[in-house]
Amino acid sequence: MELDLSGMHQLAAEQGIDPEALDEALSEALRLAYMKTPHAAKHARVALDNRAGTFTVWAQDEIPGEPTEENPHPAPTLGEEYDDTPRDFGRLAAATARQVFTQLFRKAEDDRVFGAFSGQKGKLVTGIVQQDVKDPTNVHIAIGDVEAILPRREQVPGERYRHGERLRVYVVNVARGLKGPEIVVSRSHPELVRQLFEREVPELVSGAVSIMAIAREAGARTKIAVRANTDGVNPKGALIGPGGARVRAVMENLGPEKIDIVDWSADPAKFVASALSPAVATGVQVISEKNKTAIAFIHDDQLSLAIGKEGQNARLAAKLTGWKIGIESAEAHAKKQQSAE
Repeated sequence: MELDLSGMHQLAAEQGIDPEALDEALSEALRLAYMKTPHAAKHARVALDNRAGTFTVWAQDEIPGEPTEENPHPAPTLGEEYDDTPRDFGRLAAATARQVFTQLFRKAEDDRVFGAFSGQKGKLVTGIVQQDVKDPTNVHIAIGDVEAILPRREQVPGERYRHGERLRVYVVNVARGLKGPEIVVSRSHPELVRQLFEREVPELVSGAVSIMAIAREAGARTKIAVRANTDGVNPKGALIGPGGARVRAVMENLGPEKIDIVDWSADPAKFVASALSPAVATGVQVISEKNKTAIAFIHDDQLSLAIGKEGQNARLAAKLTGWKIGIESAEAHAKKQQSAE
């Protein structure tokens, strides 16, 4: 039975498909197609002749074994192979070949996409918003000729994504899914903020300054703790930039989200005090280093600033430092100490 094998091999080579993989898949698919034809033998194989551009179905019949006293139910043996290629098999064979080639082409394309994006995990990429009316929950992001998914859990509350809008996103995961590579991106991940700063701040790339911790409530506020690794470098100044240009460039990508940049310290008391910025702590008492609990003392006129709207500033400070932070009035604490004396 004729089949344009040379043409298929040429197309396979152009698409980066291994010819041996094509022959294996095609032989098995043709065998399965043969097994569905009337009066098909139970045992068969398909042999491809690439030079002649033909294939043959070689079948074998079962020959019942002669029962003996020792073996009353012997297993059947297989007879000689014979050509059992159906005469009217041409149309079915061509359809099967097309299906096999399409599947291999899709797999090769999926492998290419997966290979290209597996190294992008944990990186910042730019894409174009593509709305899908069949999938209103997720936002589809076109990154080159590949489509990524921005699921609801990775979206920023209140942020609107307009069709055709260019958007910077963080690649959370690249995995093989049932329908091909699944690329999940995020707008709410804290690392998005880190990488936006790395694009604007040369000192981060050179290692002169490090971002030690990030706490983020996407769409509202982010706190970043920084330290200098080189003498004479102001870490907060490096991220803020001349006239605030660098932090402003980052904030343009985040909408109305505010950014607090604070000094990191290996001293828990100093770090906790710094994390509560813009409020100024008069002192911090470490209650337990093991349980990471501390109390910060704040002047009465700055208590609301230290706590923040709905507790946001205190919550982000705790997340940034990894410590449970109690906030008390500095004036009330001073009175307690005086009365104790």
